[in-house]
This record gives sequence, C-alpha cells and structure tokens, in this order.
Amino acid sequence: MTLSRSTTGGATQGRSAIRVRPAGEDDLASIAGIERRAARSANLDQVRLAMADPGRFVVVATIDDAVAGWAKTHWWQYADGPAPVGHYLGGITVDPAARRRGVGAALTQARMDWVSGRASFVCYVVNATNAASIALHRRWGFHEVARAASFHTIRFTGGSGVLLRAGLDGMRQEA
Repeated sequence: MTLSRSTTGGATQGRSAIRVRPAGEDDLASIAGIERRAARSANLDQVRLAMADPGRFVVVATIDDAVAGWAKTHWWQYADGPAPVGHYLGGITVDPAARRRGVGAALTQARMDWVSGRASFVCYVVNATNAASIALHRRWGFHEVARAASFHTIRFTGGSGVLLRAGLDGMRQEA
C-alpha cells in the first residue's frame, strides 16, 4: 500500500508528495531520529515486534524519500472497562520539521484504511490535553466514549485520558 498526497493538498509542480508505506527494518534509524527530535522515545524492539505482527500495522510517511513521520496500530485482546477488545490507532509521531504539512493526516488515513478491512470500528486513546490530536481524529468521525486515568496499559500524564471510537462502515474520509 502506498498512499500519496501533495503536502499542499493539490498536485502542483514543485510540491513534494507525502507517501505512506509499511515500515521496514531500514526505517528504524529514521524512526529513532524522529522520536529524538520530537523529544519522545520509542522502544525500537517493540516497534520491530509490531512490524512483524500480522495483526498490527506500522507505517512511515516520506517526503522526498525522507521519513517524515511514523505511526502504528495495536490490537487489544481484552476489554478494560469501557475500552473494548479491538483495533486501536496509536503511536503517531511527525518530525517537528514536517508538521502542519498533512503528514499526520496521511498516516491516520492509511491506518484507518488498513483497519477498515478488518473491523467495523476502531478506537484511539489520548491524553485529554492533546487538543491537536483530538481535532485531527474528529475528521474521521471519532467521538468520545470515556475518560479515565488509564486504559489498558496506558497511564496518562496528569491523570486524564480520553477513549474515542469511530465506526468504519461508510468511513468518513479526510476533508
């Protein structure tokens, strides 16, 4: 799967396209660099395991063949209170130099497309203070289900996380 879209929203000469593709072993150094520049950290052994798991999807977005962001899905095999068994979007990081260019939207669309072939809904959990991420996901019809200090193994800084869910039948596409 490769998803392409212009970083300006149209096919204009001289503009770079965002391409989304499954992540590979060769992308791990780029993922580590993006995490470092974003002042975050990813356990590369866990990323490698996710890439090898057929029940998960790890993708990178490139601009001019350089990795500009990455994201993954997760499958929870058990419910945790209001958080159901199922596919979850998780672990999205965009290189600070590539933000506000559509990379996050392209990574989200690719994961939504992948999950839509496997399930009728998808969930996502986020810190309640992350307004930018919540606004991004509302484009795909995500709505709040619950708030808690943790969902599954994820504990939230400040003690407030949000569980959101979107149906995938007639999935709304990015505007």
